[in-house]
Amino acid sequence: MVVSEIQLYEMLKTKIGEREAEAFIEILEKKVDRKFEELKTVLATKDDITKSKLDMVKWMVGFWVAQMAAIIGLYFSH
Repeated sequence: MVVSEIQLYEMLKTKIGEREAEAFIEILEKKVDRKFEELKTVLATKDDITKSKLDMVKWMVGFWVAQMAAIIGLYFSH
């Protein structure tokens, strides 16, 4: 248990009893851990951002090559 959990446990122990306070802290800890895991999967990692940047650069280069080919084709057709 971390300090805040110990402090909460000590406060609850006097009000609702030792066993109930311990059970409440365990439930609270599990809920916080589960919520953290959910949020962790949603957040973009540096690897995801790098992959997105590389994919975007790849498409931009392909577009520029196609655009230059079209311009050169139009130039030589006249």
